[in-house]
Amino acid sequence: MSEYQYYEFQAVDRPLTKDELEGVRALSSRARISATHFANEYHYGNFRGDERKLMEQVYDAHLYFANWGSRRLMLRLPTTLLPARSAELYCAEDALTCWTRKGHLLLDFSYEAEDGGEWDFETSFTLASFTTLRTELAAGDLRPLYLAWLSALTRWELEEDVDEDEYTSILEPPVPTGLAHLTGPQQSLADFLHVDPHLLTAAARASGAAPSQAIDRDALATWIRSMPQREKDALLLDAALGTAPQPGPALLARHRAASRGTAEPSTATRRRSAAELLDAAYVVRTEYTRQQEQARAQARRTEQRARESHLDRLTENTQQARQDIAHLIGQKQPGPYDTAVTLLKDLREIHDRAGTPEEFTRRLDDLREQHRGKPSLMRRLTDAGLTPR
Repeated sequence: MSEYQYYEFQAVDRPLTKDELEGVRALSSRARISATHFANEYHYGNFRGDERKLMEQVYDAHLYFANWGSRRLMLRLPTTLLPARSAELYCAEDALTCWTRKGHLLLDFSYEAEDGGEWDFETSFTLASFTTLRTELAAGDLRPLYLAWLSALTRWELEEDVDEDEYTSILEPPVPTGLAHLTGPQQSLADFLHVDPHLLTAAARASGAAPSQAIDRDALATWIRSMPQREKDALLLDAALGTAPQPGPALLARHRAASRGTAEPSTATRRRSAAELLDAAYVVRTEYTRQQEQARAQARRTEQRARESHLDRLTENTQQARQDIAHLIGQKQPGPYDTAVTLLKDLREIHDRAGTPEEFTRRLDDLREQHRGKPSLMRRLTDAGLTPR
């Protein structure tokens, strides 16, 4: 079984300096590297760098996955946009950890296959699917953090050594709004972290509608005019020099927070225990299974009615069907042979319904005798169970 590992880093807020770029180039001779991007695939060996240190020092986003099931996404953003105290509420072992370094909050989302043997050669990801999460988090949207907590709960449910009392004592973190309607990057994160969709549906029942992200240009302009002139000058200078993150997300986050009074989710709703959420997910899963079974049964009934209708029409003109079979066989081509075999199977079912299987057998024997010199046709008849008796 061949090994596959993928590493990708992205610098969003500022490009790497010349010295930083040289330091990164020293870590890999085969990677695709620019001042804002690093990507490499490993079919043997390992990455020589320290992902955590690279994120603390130069990069704003990192993606890793391997074909045995390991997955990791790291995001870095200024603590002025997302304070550590807001993120810590959602941290859960093996799913999300966070820490601060030099004015930045680092978020580490991870997933490990339970048995360490989930070799997946089909699934692949790109960091571009997740980088927008930084902007969402900066604007006060904490749904990505709650998804990580749900991922942890999904894995806890599968563990055999967890006491049921623990599920009762563990309470969910504050529930963000909009869980029922995730953004594209958030849905990608849910898939990346293997969040149980039924658990997500159950959790979303305590989540209100997502606030509108539409920007009131006039209100924003009024708010910006009210900012101290010195602060605006400093923001513009940093933006021009590239010495600080672009001010757009930070300004929008502050504006939204000022407009609604807070950027954090409401804690007014009673926090549910892990046991309550798992029980609710079981109900959702059971209902979903019932609906799926009903849909399959309805599909089978519809298919059967269509089949009966087709046979009824064919019964009314079996002579024409036999002429069509003769014409198709006469073309001596694979496609017409297949169509002829399908018609013969239909005629067999018609004779079985009418209680005259002997007549069909007699006609089939005559047809096989007539065309025994056509091996391709004979093979198709045999494979379809249309054999002489």
